[in-house]
Amino acid sequence: MTEIYDYIIVGGGTAGCVLANRLTASGKHRVALIEAGGDGQSHWVNVPAGFSKLLTNPRHNWRLISEPEEATMNRQIAIPKGKGLGGSTLINGMIYVRGQPQDFDGWAQRGCTGWGFDDVLPYFKKVEDYDEASGDLRARGGPLPLTKVQERPEIGRAFINAAKAAGHPENDDYNGASQDGFGYYQVNQKNGRRVSAAAAYLDPIRKRPNLAVLTGAQASRILLDGARAVGVELRQGGTIRQIHSKAEVILAAGAFHSPQLLELSGIGDPEVLRTAGVEVTHAAPGVGANYIDHYCTRMNWRVTQPVTLNEMTRGLSLVKSVLQYALTRKGILTYGTGLVHGFMRTRPDIEGPDVQLFFLHASYANAAERTLDKAPGMTIGVTQLRPESRGTVHIAAPGIDLAPVICPNFLSTPEDRRAMVDGMKLTREVVSQSPMDPFRGAELSPGEACQTDADWLQFARDNGQTIYHASGTCRMGADDASVVDPSLKVRGVTGLRVVDASIMPTIVSGNTQAAVFMIAEKGADLILSDAR
Repeated sequence: MTEIYDYIIVGGGTAGCVLANRLTASGKHRVALIEAGGDGQSHWVNVPAGFSKLLTNPRHNWRLISEPEEATMNRQIAIPKGKGLGGSTLINGMIYVRGQPQDFDGWAQRGCTGWGFDDVLPYFKKVEDYDEASGDLRARGGPLPLTKVQERPEIGRAFINAAKAAGHPENDDYNGASQDGFGYYQVNQKNGRRVSAAAAYLDPIRKRPNLAVLTGAQASRILLDGARAVGVELRQGGTIRQIHSKAEVILAAGAFHSPQLLELSGIGDPEVLRTAGVEVTHAAPGVGANYIDHYCTRMNWRVTQPVTLNEMTRGLSLVKSVLQYALTRKGILTYGTGLVHGFMRTRPDIEGPDVQLFFLHASYANAAERTLDKAPGMTIGVTQLRPESRGTVHIAAPGIDLAPVICPNFLSTPEDRRAMVDGMKLTREVVSQSPMDPFRGAELSPGEACQTDADWLQFARDNGQTIYHASGTCRMGADDASVVDPSLKVRGVTGLRVVDASIMPTIVSGNTQAAVFMIAEKGADLILSDAR
């Protein structure tokens, strides 16, 4: 029997959970949500500090990897991507950053009508339930609980004070009127537990009779009738079958898998498709191009007092922390990937911060695995907020089992290299201030021998990693090279949209999950408006 839905959503991650909620709310539309992973349930998902246990777990992580590239010393860089209902909100650091208003105004100036900051602000507010909300820019009552990190050790306050001593402001709400400055990160947690997109948007509505959630179901191609998308072919439990849509197929599979599925369906750059052995059904040269990500270096210092997570997560201290968390939902197990934020300008003539810092009183040798050092230490991640470098994500052969070929092209422009170098130098300057004297030990990485710009750049090339903010590979725009138009419809194909991070024309100035929630809320409104 033919399975027919009004809407088929491919991908049960952040955007997919939002869309499933909003498109089924009226009861008028029958919706299928397809997720290649499982239900996303795990003890480690709920415990914020458990993210480190999930970064290498193939049950919850696609474990993608980049191609070796000369600019990053021919290293293959690990690229975690969440797998299961909730997507990357199952395994990320829970840091919630909207970005700067000019990010979205820039989208509008590029021809993405309706995506300026004033247009998207209502959707950011629709998402959030921020427990310190005040004024016109923040909101309570949305599906996603937000709070500042609850544990605030003395070393974190010392770092904020050191930033102030170096001339940077303290900022109580970087999602408010201004992003500049230092303070405590906001996270999607409630009562000391992670709140994923699935927990916020999907779990409360799973019993709606007009919603079918298909897990372990991997879409292998979009079904086309001429230039119209009419359904999806998927594999579930070893069986290949087809489901059909009366209204739309909506790709919400993320910046790697949405372009991959388009290309496997013959929608993409004809040269790429022919090289991969896929028949061209619709020429769309922009598919898989414009890959943007945040590149991050991690500077480490030894700490002179036993006040860091390195020693708190061992032996009797860990036992006490586990008991504390079990009884109170407080303590070190509530930490994600950042304690204190820093948003800095590396030049006085730019409109907003161009570097972001992530301070945590913990240190590790490998960012992809995050096995903590035994001696006390601290880490500051340094990332450029608005990289100019652009990479690609393409298939190399037919078949959904083959991971896409990911070429980030990090550090390929002079501005990207300059901003990274200047950001690291400013970070060292902050740590050198007197408020850090009681805690600051030897600089381990890159170390005091790193002095010249050439030294700093080489450190970035040797050690930098992605911070998992992939975007841009199905770029939204008004020009012929864009993949989707401002209503998120795939150009030249009816009945097909993309609603996820891949539509970003440029990356937002900060962690991307907040923008993806917003994109999905706005995307749902666009879809429902057309339905009406």
